Amino acid sequence: MRELGAELRRWHAANTAYALATVVSVTGSAPRLPGAAMAVDESGNVRGSLSGGCVEGAVYELCREVLASGEPVRRRFGFSDADAFAVGLTCGGELEVFVQRIAAEDYPVVETALGSGPVAIVRDLESGRMAALGPGGVVGAAFDTAVLRRAAAMLDAGASGVRVVGCAEEERSVFVESFAPAPRMIICGATDFTTALCRVGNLLGYRVTVCEARPAFADHARMPEADEVVRQWPHRYLRHAEVDARTVICVLTHDPKFDIPVLTEALRLPVAYVGAMGSRRADSERRLRLRAAGLTDAELLRLHSPIGLELGGQTPEETAVSIAAEIVAVRRGGSARSLSTTTRPIHPEFPVTEASA
Repeated sequence: MRELGAELRRWHAANTAYALATVVSVTGSAPRLPGAAMAVDESGNVRGSLSGGCVEGAVYELCREVLASGEPVRRRFGFSDADAFAVGLTCGGELEVFVQRIAAEDYPVVETALGSGPVAIVRDLESGRMAALGPGGVVGAAFDTAVLRRAAAMLDAGASGVRVVGCAEEERSVFVESFAPAPRMIICGATDFTTALCRVGNLLGYRVTVCEARPAFADHARMPEADEVVRQWPHRYLRHAEVDARTVICVLTHDPKFDIPVLTEALRLPVAYVGAMGSRRADSERRLRLRAAGLTDAELLRLHSPIGLELGGQTPEETAVSIAAEIVAVRRGGSARSLSTTTRPIHPEFPVTEASA
Protein backbone atom coordinates (compact mmCIF):
# COMPACT_ATOMS: atom_id res chain seq x y z
CA MET A 1 0.00 0.00 0.00
CA ARG A 2 2.77 2.44 0.82
CA GLU A 3 3.94 2.56 -2.79
CA LEU A 4 0.55 4.17 -3.59
CA GLY A 5 0.93 6.78 -0.85
CA ALA A 6 1.18 9.95 -2.94
CA GLU A 7 -1.87 9.13 -5.07
CA LEU A 8 -4.00 7.95 -2.16
CA ARG A 9 -3.26 11.13 -0.23
CA ARG A 10 -4.41 13.19 -3.24
CA TRP A 11 -7.64 11.19 -3.36
CA HIS A 12 -8.13 11.76 0.37
CA ALA A 13 -7.62 15.51 -0.03
CA ALA A 14 -10.28 15.53 -2.76
CA ASN A 15 -12.64 13.39 -0.63
CA THR A 16 -12.61 10.71 -3.33
CA ALA A 17 -13.93 7.25 -2.57
CA TYR A 18 -12.01 4.35 -4.10
CA ALA A 19 -11.79 0.59 -4.07
CA LEU A 20 -8.62 -0.93 -2.66
CA ALA A 21 -7.69 -4.41 -3.88
CA THR A 22 -5.05 -6.20 -1.80
CA VAL A 23 -3.35 -9.56 -2.29
CA VAL A 24 -3.96 -11.40 0.98
CA SER A 25 -2.47 -14.81 0.12
CA VAL A 26 -0.45 -16.48 -2.64
CA THR A 27 0.37 -20.05 -3.60
CA GLY A 28 2.63 -21.50 -6.26
CA SER A 29 4.48 -19.13 -8.55
CA ALA A 30 2.16 -16.14 -8.15
CA PRO A 31 4.00 -12.96 -9.19
CA ARG A 32 3.35 -10.72 -6.13
CA LEU A 33 3.53 -11.16 -2.37
CA PRO A 34 0.72 -10.53 0.15
CA GLY A 35 0.22 -6.79 0.57
CA ALA A 36 0.51 -5.91 -3.13
CA ALA A 37 -2.21 -3.36 -3.80
CA MET A 38 -4.21 -1.76 -6.61
CA ALA A 39 -6.67 1.12 -6.23
CA VAL A 40 -9.50 2.27 -8.52
CA ASP A 41 -11.30 5.58 -7.92
CA GLU A 42 -14.85 6.60 -8.78
CA SER A 43 -13.75 7.90 -12.19
CA GLY A 44 -12.11 4.61 -13.11
CA ASN A 45 -8.51 5.75 -12.58
CA VAL A 46 -6.18 2.88 -11.64
CA ARG A 47 -3.07 2.98 -9.49
CA GLY A 48 -0.82 0.06 -8.56
CA SER A 49 -0.64 -3.55 -9.70
CA LEU A 50 -1.39 -6.98 -8.29
CA SER A 51 0.19 -9.35 -10.80
CA GLY A 52 2.10 -7.41 -13.42
CA GLY A 53 -0.91 -7.51 -15.76
CA CYS A 54 -2.19 -11.09 -15.42
CA VAL A 55 -5.45 -10.46 -13.55
CA GLU A 56 -5.69 -6.67 -13.48
CA GLY A 57 -8.66 -6.60 -15.88
CA ALA A 58 -10.75 -8.94 -13.73
CA VAL A 59 -9.78 -7.14 -10.52
CA TYR A 60 -10.59 -3.78 -12.10
CA GLU A 61 -14.14 -4.93 -12.79
CA LEU A 62 -14.37 -6.29 -9.26
CA CYS A 63 -13.27 -2.91 -7.89
CA ARG A 64 -16.00 -1.16 -9.90
CA GLU A 65 -18.60 -3.55 -8.48
CA VAL A 66 -17.41 -2.96 -4.91
CA LEU A 67 -17.46 0.81 -5.42
CA ALA A 68 -21.08 0.56 -6.53
CA SER A 69 -22.28 -1.86 -3.85
CA GLY A 70 -20.06 -0.94 -0.93
CA GLU A 71 -19.80 -4.65 -0.07
CA PRO A 72 -16.28 -6.13 0.28
CA VAL A 73 -15.34 -9.13 -1.86
CA ARG A 74 -12.75 -11.87 -1.39
CA ARG A 75 -11.83 -13.66 -4.63
CA ARG A 76 -9.25 -16.24 -5.74
CA PHE A 77 -7.59 -16.12 -9.17
CA GLY A 78 -5.68 -18.98 -10.79
CA PHE A 79 -5.90 -22.72 -10.28
CA SER A 80 -3.12 -24.72 -11.89
CA ASP A 81 -0.51 -24.66 -14.63
CA ALA A 82 -2.87 -26.62 -16.88
CA ASP A 83 -5.58 -23.97 -17.03
CA ALA A 84 -3.72 -20.82 -15.96
CA PHE A 85 -4.24 -19.13 -19.34
CA ALA A 86 -7.98 -19.63 -19.04
CA VAL A 87 -8.18 -17.61 -15.83
CA GLY A 88 -5.52 -15.08 -16.81
CA LEU A 89 -2.78 -15.96 -14.31
CA THR A 90 -0.16 -17.18 -16.77
CA CYS A 91 2.43 -18.03 -14.12
CA GLY A 92 0.30 -20.91 -12.84
CA GLY A 93 0.13 -19.74 -9.23
CA GLU A 94 -2.84 -18.49 -7.25
CA LEU A 95 -3.68 -15.08 -5.84
CA GLU A 96 -6.35 -14.41 -3.25
CA VAL A 97 -7.53 -10.80 -3.46
CA PHE A 98 -9.61 -8.77 -1.02
CA VAL A 99 -11.40 -5.70 -2.38
CA GLN A 100 -13.01 -3.08 -0.13
CA ARG A 101 -14.44 0.39 -0.56
CA ILE A 102 -12.44 3.17 1.10
CA ALA A 103 -14.37 6.31 2.05
CA ALA A 104 -13.78 9.30 4.32
CA GLU A 105 -14.30 7.34 7.55
CA ASP A 106 -11.49 4.97 6.53
CA TYR A 107 -8.96 7.68 5.65
CA PRO A 108 -7.36 7.87 9.16
CA VAL A 109 -6.49 4.16 9.03
CA VAL A 110 -5.01 4.40 5.54
CA GLU A 111 -3.11 7.57 6.45
CA THR A 112 -1.60 5.76 9.43
CA ALA A 113 -0.51 2.94 7.13
CA LEU A 114 1.11 5.41 4.74
CA GLY A 115 3.37 6.83 7.45
CA SER A 116 7.01 5.89 7.88
CA GLY A 117 6.92 4.05 11.20
CA PRO A 118 6.07 0.45 12.07
CA VAL A 119 2.34 -0.23 11.79
CA ALA A 120 0.02 -3.18 11.20
CA ILE A 121 -3.23 -2.84 9.27
CA VAL A 122 -5.97 -5.27 10.30
CA ARG A 123 -8.81 -6.02 7.88
CA ASP A 124 -11.83 -8.12 8.75
CA LEU A 125 -12.25 -10.28 5.64
CA GLU A 126 -16.03 -10.46 6.03
CA SER A 127 -17.13 -6.97 7.00
CA GLY A 128 -14.19 -4.96 5.61
CA ARG A 129 -13.67 -3.18 8.95
CA MET A 130 -10.14 -1.77 9.29
CA ALA A 131 -7.84 -0.70 12.09
CA ALA A 132 -4.24 0.46 12.26
CA LEU A 133 -2.06 -0.71 15.13
CA GLY A 134 1.18 1.08 15.93
CA PRO A 135 3.23 2.64 18.73
CA GLY A 136 0.56 5.31 19.20
CA GLY A 137 -2.23 2.82 19.81
CA VAL A 138 -5.15 1.63 17.70
CA VAL A 139 -6.83 3.82 15.09
CA GLY A 140 -10.07 2.85 13.38
CA ALA A 141 -12.61 0.12 14.00
CA ALA A 142 -12.90 -1.72 17.29
CA PHE A 143 -11.57 -5.28 17.21
CA ASP A 144 -11.63 -8.05 19.78
CA THR A 145 -8.52 -8.00 21.97
CA ALA A 146 -7.58 -11.47 20.66
CA VAL A 147 -7.28 -9.99 17.17
CA LEU A 148 -5.22 -7.05 18.43
CA ARG A 149 -2.86 -9.38 20.30
CA ARG A 150 -2.31 -11.43 17.17
CA ALA A 151 -1.75 -8.31 15.07
CA ALA A 152 0.72 -6.90 17.61
CA ALA A 153 2.72 -10.14 17.60
CA MET A 154 2.76 -10.18 13.78
CA LEU A 155 3.89 -6.55 13.65
CA ASP A 156 6.66 -7.34 16.10
CA ALA A 157 7.80 -10.16 13.80
CA GLY A 158 7.30 -8.12 10.62
CA ALA A 159 4.86 -10.78 9.37
CA SER A 160 1.79 -10.45 7.13
CA GLY A 161 -0.94 -12.94 6.30
CA VAL A 162 -4.45 -14.24 6.83
CA ARG A 163 -5.25 -15.50 10.33
CA VAL A 164 -8.35 -17.09 11.83
CA VAL A 165 -8.62 -15.80 15.39
CA GLY A 166 -10.88 -17.16 18.11
CA CYS A 167 -12.70 -14.18 19.62
CA ALA A 168 -15.14 -13.89 22.51
CA GLU A 169 -18.20 -14.93 20.50
CA GLU A 170 -16.90 -16.39 17.21
CA GLU A 171 -13.88 -16.91 15.00
CA ARG A 172 -12.89 -14.04 12.73
CA SER A 173 -10.82 -14.21 9.54
CA VAL A 174 -8.52 -11.21 9.32
CA PHE A 175 -5.69 -10.09 7.10
CA VAL A 176 -2.83 -8.46 8.97
CA GLU A 177 -0.40 -6.43 6.88
CA SER A 178 2.76 -5.41 8.74
CA PHE A 179 4.89 -2.49 7.68
CA ALA A 180 8.03 -3.37 9.63
CA PRO A 181 11.16 -5.42 8.99
CA ALA A 182 11.73 -8.67 10.84
CA PRO A 183 13.41 -8.20 14.25
CA ARG A 184 17.11 -8.97 14.47
CA MET A 185 18.92 -11.69 16.39
CA ILE A 186 22.67 -11.03 16.54
CA ILE A 187 24.71 -14.03 17.66
CA CYS A 188 28.32 -13.38 18.59
CA GLY A 189 30.55 -16.39 18.13
CA ALA A 190 30.24 -19.39 15.78
CA THR A 191 29.87 -22.65 17.72
CA ASP A 192 27.65 -25.73 17.68
CA PHE A 193 25.29 -23.79 19.95
CA THR A 194 25.20 -21.01 17.35
CA THR A 195 24.12 -23.42 14.62
CA ALA A 196 21.21 -24.62 16.77
CA LEU A 197 20.24 -21.11 17.85
CA CYS A 198 20.17 -19.94 14.22
CA ARG A 199 17.60 -22.62 13.55
CA VAL A 200 15.40 -21.62 16.50
CA GLY A 201 15.82 -17.90 15.83
CA ASN A 202 14.70 -18.48 12.26
CA LEU A 203 11.65 -20.36 13.54
CA LEU A 204 10.72 -17.39 15.76
CA GLY A 205 10.88 -15.01 12.80
CA TYR A 206 14.17 -13.27 13.54
CA ARG A 207 16.61 -12.11 10.88
CA VAL A 208 19.68 -13.89 12.21
CA THR A 209 23.18 -12.45 11.92
CA VAL A 210 26.23 -14.37 13.15
CA CYS A 211 29.30 -12.28 13.92
CA GLU A 212 32.60 -14.16 14.22
CA ALA A 213 36.12 -12.73 14.16
CA ARG A 214 37.95 -15.99 13.45
CA PRO A 215 38.13 -16.62 9.68
CA ALA A 216 38.15 -20.41 10.01
CA PHE A 217 34.84 -20.36 11.91
CA ALA A 218 33.06 -17.55 10.03
CA ASP A 219 31.80 -19.94 7.36
CA HIS A 220 28.19 -19.70 6.24
CA ALA A 221 28.22 -23.40 5.34
CA ARG A 222 28.50 -24.22 9.06
CA MET A 223 25.40 -22.13 9.82
CA PRO A 224 23.16 -22.40 6.77
CA GLU A 225 20.09 -21.06 8.58
CA ALA A 226 21.76 -17.75 9.42
CA ASP A 227 20.63 -14.91 7.18
CA GLU A 228 24.15 -13.51 7.15
CA VAL A 229 27.58 -14.29 8.60
CA VAL A 230 29.84 -11.33 9.32
CA ARG A 231 33.61 -11.82 9.69
CA GLN A 232 34.49 -9.10 12.18
CA TRP A 233 35.23 -8.51 15.84
CA PRO A 234 31.75 -8.46 17.42
CA HIS A 235 32.23 -5.25 19.43
CA ARG A 236 33.32 -3.39 16.31
CA TYR A 237 30.35 -4.73 14.40
CA LEU A 238 27.89 -3.61 17.11
CA ARG A 239 29.19 -0.04 16.99
CA HIS A 240 27.64 0.37 13.54
CA ALA A 241 24.90 -2.31 13.48
CA GLU A 242 21.28 -1.33 12.91
CA VAL A 243 19.41 -2.31 16.07
CA ASP A 244 16.10 -1.35 17.64
CA ALA A 245 13.97 -2.13 20.68
CA ARG A 246 13.15 -5.61 19.28
CA THR A 247 16.77 -6.69 18.70
CA VAL A 248 18.21 -9.54 20.76
CA ILE A 249 21.95 -10.13 21.19
CA CYS A 250 23.33 -13.52 22.24
CA VAL A 251 27.03 -13.77 23.11
CA LEU A 252 28.09 -17.42 22.82
CA THR A 253 31.88 -17.02 22.66
CA HIS A 254 32.48 -17.51 26.44
CA ASP A 255 36.00 -16.10 25.99
CA PRO A 256 36.87 -12.88 27.88
CA LYS A 257 38.80 -11.33 25.00
CA PHE A 258 35.58 -11.44 22.95
CA ASP A 259 32.96 -11.26 25.71
CA ILE A 260 34.05 -8.14 27.59
CA PRO A 261 34.35 -5.76 24.59
CA VAL A 262 31.11 -6.93 22.95
CA LEU A 263 29.06 -6.92 26.16
CA THR A 264 30.37 -3.46 27.00
CA GLU A 265 28.89 -2.29 23.70
CA ALA A 266 25.72 -4.41 23.80
CA LEU A 267 24.59 -3.45 27.32
CA ARG A 268 24.58 0.22 26.33
CA LEU A 269 22.40 -0.29 23.26
CA PRO A 270 18.59 0.20 23.27
CA VAL A 271 17.85 -3.46 22.55
CA ALA A 272 15.34 -5.95 23.98
CA TYR A 273 17.69 -8.61 25.32
CA VAL A 274 21.38 -9.29 25.92
CA GLY A 275 22.50 -12.75 27.03
CA ALA A 276 25.89 -14.39 27.44
CA MET A 277 26.90 -18.04 27.69
CA GLY A 278 29.17 -19.38 30.40
CA SER A 279 29.36 -21.16 33.74
CA ARG A 280 28.33 -19.47 36.98
CA ARG A 281 31.99 -18.99 37.88
CA ALA A 282 32.69 -17.49 34.45
CA ASP A 283 29.66 -15.23 34.87
CA SER A 284 30.90 -13.92 38.24
CA GLU A 285 34.33 -13.17 36.81
CA ARG A 286 32.78 -11.62 33.69
CA ARG A 287 30.63 -9.25 35.76
CA LEU A 288 33.69 -8.10 37.72
CA ARG A 289 35.52 -7.40 34.45
CA LEU A 290 32.51 -5.54 33.04
CA ARG A 291 32.25 -3.40 36.16
CA ALA A 292 35.96 -2.63 35.84
CA ALA A 293 35.30 -1.63 32.22
CA GLY A 294 32.89 1.03 33.49
CA LEU A 295 29.45 -0.55 33.28
CA THR A 296 26.94 0.63 35.86
CA ASP A 297 24.73 -1.48 38.11
CA ALA A 298 21.71 -0.63 35.94
CA GLU A 299 23.53 -1.75 32.79
CA LEU A 300 24.67 -5.00 34.41
CA LEU A 301 21.11 -5.77 35.48
CA ARG A 302 20.23 -6.02 31.79
CA LEU A 303 22.63 -8.93 31.30
CA HIS A 304 21.05 -12.39 31.18
CA SER A 305 23.93 -14.61 32.18
CA PRO A 306 24.28 -17.53 32.33
CA ILE A 307 22.07 -17.36 29.25
CA GLY A 308 18.75 -19.23 29.01
CA LEU A 309 16.18 -20.79 31.30
CA GLU A 310 16.97 -23.71 33.60
CA LEU A 311 15.37 -26.50 31.54
CA GLY A 312 17.99 -29.13 32.29
CA GLY A 313 18.95 -29.43 28.62
CA GLN A 314 22.26 -30.95 27.55
CA THR A 315 22.52 -30.74 23.77
CA PRO A 316 23.09 -27.61 21.66
CA GLU A 317 19.52 -27.91 20.42
CA GLU A 318 18.11 -28.09 23.95
CA THR A 319 20.29 -25.15 24.96
CA ALA A 320 18.98 -23.16 21.99
CA VAL A 321 15.41 -23.86 23.12
CA SER A 322 16.24 -22.62 26.64
CA ILE A 323 17.76 -19.42 25.23
CA ALA A 324 14.78 -18.82 22.96
CA ALA A 325 12.35 -19.47 25.83
CA GLU A 326 14.10 -16.87 27.95
CA ILE A 327 13.98 -14.36 25.09
CA VAL A 328 10.24 -14.90 24.68
CA ALA A 329 9.65 -14.59 28.43
CA VAL A 330 11.67 -11.37 28.67
CA ARG A 331 10.09 -9.77 25.62
CA ARG A 332 6.52 -10.79 26.42
CA GLY A 333 6.63 -10.36 30.19
CA GLY A 334 6.19 -14.06 30.93
CA SER A 335 6.95 -15.60 34.31
CA ALA A 336 8.90 -18.54 32.78
CA ARG A 337 6.97 -20.83 35.13
CA SER A 338 4.90 -23.85 34.14
CA LEU A 339 1.35 -22.80 33.23
CA SER A 340 0.03 -25.49 35.55
CA THR A 341 1.48 -23.58 38.53
CA THR A 342 0.09 -20.16 37.58
CA THR A 343 -3.41 -18.67 37.62
CA ARG A 344 -3.14 -15.50 35.57
CA PRO A 345 -4.60 -15.40 32.01
CA ILE A 346 -2.57 -17.41 29.50
CA HIS A 347 -2.81 -14.51 27.05
CA PRO A 348 -2.59 -11.13 28.81
CA GLU A 349 -5.00 -8.41 27.76
CA PHE A 350 -3.89 -6.20 24.89
CA PRO A 351 -3.12 -2.67 26.16
CA VAL A 352 -5.55 -0.25 24.46
CA THR A 353 -4.38 3.38 24.51
CA GLU A 354 -6.18 6.70 24.21
CA ALA A 355 -5.48 6.66 20.47
CA SER A 356 -7.99 3.83 20.08
CA ALA A 357 -11.29 4.54 18.40
